[in-house]
Amino acid sequence: MVRRPLESKEPSGAPTPDVAAMIAKVPNALYVCVADAAGQRKETVIELAPNVLSLCQRHPEMGPCQYERDLCRKGGGRVFTADGREITRAVEDEYDRKVMRVRFRAN
Repeated sequence: MVRRPLESKEPSGAPTPDVAAMIAKVPNALYVCVADAAGQRKETVIELAPNVLSLCQRHPEMGPCQYERDLCRKGGGRVFTADGREITRAVEDEYDRKVMRVRFRAN
């Protein structure tokens, strides 16, 4: 996986309109992570391996795709697709219901 930072000085929110064009230019990119760091907005394109990209395009609910999105969120970011749609925790919960994923927690 490769993460490429994009330059932007706008406040938090949806990615800038030109981000979709930038994602299209980056091979094997599917998501952009938008985070605020020290008052500066940071947009990072998440580039996937070719086989993972094809999997995530067909089945975004699968584990490798979710792992990359969760890494973004753990860093305080929000995940957007190339069309500007945000993948929120609620969307992830729907994905979990779709694949009937069970999580076991160790005590």
